[in-house]
Amino acid sequence: MGYKVVVAGATGNVGREMLNILAERQFPVDEIAALASRRSLGTECSFGDKTLTTQDLDTFDFTGWDIALFAIGSEATEKYAPKAAKAGCVVIDNSSLYRYDPDVPLVVPEVNPEAVDGYAKKNIIANPNCSTAQMVVALKPLHDRARIKRVVVSTYQSVSGSGKDAMDELWDQTKGMYVPGQEKEPDVYPKQIAFNVIPHIDKFMEDGSTKEEWKMVAETKKIVDPKIKVTATCVRVPVFVGHSEAINIEFEDFLDEDEARDILREAPGILVVDKREDGGYVTPVECVGDYATFISRIRQDSTIENGINLWCVSDNLRKGAALNAVQIAETLGNRVLQKG
Repeated sequence: MGYKVVVAGATGNVGREMLNILAERQFPVDEIAALASRRSLGTECSFGDKTLTTQDLDTFDFTGWDIALFAIGSEATEKYAPKAAKAGCVVIDNSSLYRYDPDVPLVVPEVNPEAVDGYAKKNIIANPNCSTAQMVVALKPLHDRARIKRVVVSTYQSVSGSGKDAMDELWDQTKGMYVPGQEKEPDVYPKQIAFNVIPHIDKFMEDGSTKEEWKMVAETKKIVDPKIKVTATCVRVPVFVGHSEAINIEFEDFLDEDEARDILREAPGILVVDKREDGGYVTPVECVGDYATFISRIRQDSTIENGINLWCVSDNLRKGAALNAVQIAETLGNRVLQKG
């Protein structure tokens, strides 16, 4: 006996990936429903070899359904998640709405699977920010060995993190650079994204950081260890899919780069590609469609007593969003619901 699963926001980038990954990983589904807003009602979505027709999220009855994967943004989630949870359906939410709620577990299954057990307080589990998810997969096994004091991270985040309109903007601006009359002014972003980088993701806060940077700090503390100090600079780059991060880690204890490499090779969810030669590292283009978080450029930081630098790349639509949500569903099933 399998699960009755709902995917809300099934027509968006992340929702479609959720359906793809549920099928790819052969999640034990007895019945599946694809939900969308009324303007997308009737749109067809693929689920393995099946074609699903979207149903109206506004009128859908969640009674009798086991798990709902939400990819609909914070505003809609605030309206519909409590409705689903009250009906007895466990919500796994990809928005930022519940991530910082102390009664809602924030889960990356390779890092803190036991946190899933706290879902029952609100019948909701939060999926972390895309840039946080891949980073903590790399941090946790190193933290277990040498205790992390401080993390300095600079991100290089793809436009798919802003949705389909942002991907279209990058495409149209790039084309417009070469085709007279097809120039495209910035709309999604405050400045041109084609052939450019923008050191600004989400809203600015009073201390000068952005909300995206704050998310990485707060979420790392909640998922891994509240004692870890994190400082982040988040940058949007003209890449369609795949987030990259340059991470500098300071430990309490000395950790040799070779041991760090060995630890990461054995860690769940990670693939180490680290050759000190031309092309001996992974770039975002190469990670698209893959489940893994790729680690390259592992090396000692000689400017501090116990430091390591590394390069971290992952498909943000997968590990940064849809894959992690499905892995949470798998963890919930294995630890708690135990069907299938």
